[in-house]
Amino acid sequence: MRSIKFLLLPLFTGILFVACSDDDDNEDPAPMDTEVTITTLNIAFFESGSTEASLILLSRDPDGDGPTAPEITLTGLLNSNTTYDGIIQVSDETVTPVQDVNEKIEEEDDEHQFFFEATGNITDVSYADEDENGNPVGLSFTLTTGGEGVASLTVTLRNGPQKPNNGTLAGAGGETIFAQTFSNLVIN
Repeated sequence: MRSIKFLLLPLFTGILFVACSDDDDNEDPAPMDTEVTITTLNIAFFESGSTEASLILLSRDPDGDGPTAPEITLTGLLNSNTTYDGIIQVSDETVTPVQDVNEKIEEEDDEHQFFFEATGNITDVSYADEDENGNPVGLSFTLTTGGEGVASLTVTLRNGPQKPNNGTLAGAGGETIFAQTFSNLVIN
């Protein structure tokens, strides 16, 4: 009796798969999306009308998710009570030539979003770009400082967040692709 049950199981499974197949669509399925590695996050802050960055934040992790911690570099400072345009550039340096990950994010902007968490004397971070549905992406944003002091900024890139959302990680869902905190940002 057991052998009959086990022999019938493949038959029923085969019927189930045949019954669920979509024979009307003869196109090949879309190729699986390969995972992207982000080794470098570069954020430049510009005062309105300026072509020279006031502050550059750089997180560089040449081995990707390897054992070596990322190298964090802060070049410049922010002025108090000023609004800056922020521009993000992400890349993958584990491949040759270096892959511009911004292109992939822009192509799939409805599936990606940067989230910003600021502490200290950063008073506001607002999105300056959006996807084709009018939801924020975060490759460009504005940042406003308060009085003199220090601040920190955490930048998180999520794949598949719920959109629209309130711009915070809480309840946004999705999968974190990259996250980096920049501490001790000087506001002069």
